[in-house]
Parts: sequence; structure tokens; C-alpha cells
Amino acid sequence: MTETLPIAPWRLFTVEVRAVRRLSPSFTRVTFTGPDLDRFADNGYDQRIKLVLPLPGERTVRMPAGPDWYARWRALPEHRRNPVRTYTVRAVRPHLAEVVVDLVRHGDGGPATRWARRARPGDQIAIVGPDGGYHGEHGGVEFRPPPTGQLLLAGDETAVPAIAAILERLPLDARGRVLLEVPHADDALPLAAPPGVVLTWLPRGGEGHGSRLVPALAAAAGELLDGATRVPTPPAADIDVDVDVDVLWEVPAEVAPTPLYAWLAGEAGVIRALRRHLVGERGLDRRAVAFMGYWRLGRADPA
Repeated sequence: MTETLPIAPWRLFTVEVRAVRRLSPSFTRVTFTGPDLDRFADNGYDQRIKLVLPLPGERTVRMPAGPDWYARWRALPEHRRNPVRTYTVRAVRPHLAEVVVDLVRHGDGGPATRWARRARPGDQIAIVGPDGGYHGEHGGVEFRPPPTGQLLLAGDETAVPAIAAILERLPLDARGRVLLEVPHADDALPLAAPPGVVLTWLPRGGEGHGSRLVPALAAAAGELLDGATRVPTPPAADIDVDVDVDVLWEVPAEVAPTPLYAWLAGEAGVIRALRRHLVGERGLDRRAVAFMGYWRLGRADPA
């Protein structure tokens, strides 16, 4: 009798580029296809995945297979370890065996930016994503709003794909504000949102990260909360995380019944400031704030 191996929540998909489209000065949309992408789970919202990129000078990916792929990848010599970067799924089309990912082209010359600038149809990479054959919780989705109350979604360009996917899954009666800080005015993309959700693009225009987002969030929080906050609390240790040492990432397992649910993602130092304002100054229950430091200014993205 042949023993059937259990299906894991995540698996390694071998894919190739089907299409590349430049959406704006900062965003590139890549459509991937592959023989097994009909099994890629469509969980929506801010579903995280990992792109496994080719080594310098190569156009294909050779990765360890099996459930222990990550440990085997980590054990490889550094020069043979394919770069792995975290992204958000923009769309899943199982009937077409396609997965769509929007990539941000940073000016830092990192492996993902270099790959995105040269990507062509037929290029091969790998995606670590949720296996549709697994019927339990996959993980990697952090957006968990309460059934009532308003929404406040805020982030920089790295959060735009996640917020765009979240907006498409919201109920039509959803209400709230969306704040998106991007490098250029031309990075404002056409996004679908319920009528009661107001979307605001905040081009930096050469200013520093958070220069537009921090004051915009303070103003939006004041309007949405409208005096419904409790007494502000003093800054706690979890608010003052050292983003150069610790991972800035907290998602409440159970969302508190508050008048406002906030989802914040982007550069860690900016997200820390946003969260400090909402929790430390506005007194919003920390169980109603999901915050994620997607990246850190001046530091490489960990795999």
C-alpha cells in the first residue's frame, strides 16, 4: 500500500513570465504562468508569497524541492543561494493557470529591482505560495477587520498591491479612508473601492519617506474617530521597537470591537510612527491595529 504524503499549506511552484507591463514610473506588473498554478489558492486580501529569483547571470532557478526546501536553501553556500523576496499576490486566475504580482522598482539596485527591469516572457523563476489542495489555514493573510466600524488603510508604495487587493474584496457597504504615499504623481493607479471608502494618493515628490503619510494619517484618524478615542496611553515598549534590530510586525489574532480598524504597512520607521500616533496618542486599542514593517530604509530585505 502506497503511503500518501500530507499536503502542506505552502509549496514551491515553478513558473515562467507570461507578460510584463509597466503600470507607472514605479510599478511593474508581471503575469506568471505554470503547469501547477491551477492549484494556487486564491485567498485574496494581502496574501503574502515569496518570489525566488535567478542568481546573477542566470535566467532560470534551481531550488531544493520538498517540504524542507527552506532549510536546504539556507544550507547552500551564499553564492549558490537564490535571492528570495516577499511580495503580495495581486490576482490569481486558476482557470488560466496565472498569478499576477505588482513589483515596485526601487532605486537601490536590489535583486528584485534588477530582475524586474530585465524580465521578459519566458523567464523562469519560482514562487512559494499557498497550495489550494490544503484545506486548512494557509497563513500569510493579515487583514482581519471587524464586522462593524470604519477602516483606515495606510502605506507606502510597497503596500499598494496589498491594499489594492484588499479593496477589491471589501463589501460594498464598507466605509473608511485609504492613504497611499508613492514616489511620483504618475504612480496613482486606478483602483476599485466601495463608494464609502475614500482613496487619497500622496506623491512624495522627492521628499523623505513618511513626509506626506504621517500628517495625512493624523488628520484622517481625527476625522474618523471624531472624539471616540479613550485617554491616550504612554508609549509602550512594543510601540518603540528598534526597527534596526527587531522585526516591526504585529497583527491582532482577535480584533477588538472599536470604531476604527487600522491596517498599516510600509517602511518600518514610518509605520512605527503611524502606530505610535494611533495607539500612543489617540488611544486606539492596540488590538484594532495591524502594522507591518515591509522594509527598512537602508537595509536589505530579509528572506
